[in-house]
Amino acid sequence: QVQLVESGGGLVQAGGSLRLSCAASGRTFSSYTMAWFRQAPGKERDFVAALSWRGGRTYYTDSVKGRFTISRDNAKNTVYLQMNSLNPEDTAVYYCAASESVGATTTAAYHYWGQGSQVTVSS
Repeated sequence: QVQLVESGGGLVQAGGSLRLSCAASGRTFSSYTMAWFRQAPGKERDFVAALSWRGGRTYYTDSVKGRFTISRDNAKNTVYLQMNSLNPEDTAVYYCAASESVGATTTAAYHYWGQGSQVTVSS
């Protein structure tokens, strides 16, 4: 059974930072792509960032480039999303996901999902 457990969300003022964590368990993720998506109220779930577990290549949506960083700790089987210079438009539920497709950026390519972590940025 695959499990992805997120942590680290919360309330922060605009310009602040948060770090999300996603602990993976249940199988070996060495060949997977790990990603973060987010969903704001009344909107679709959108791609934020992804990391190829094996090669370490990263992918970002344009709106977070230069502000967010996705990284991993192989020993802990954990993926992180460091979010800096947050603004109210970043407010959403953030989801960790895993895919067997390299460099996948669409929700359809991801079959394993975490429960979501709320991030709220106040102005």
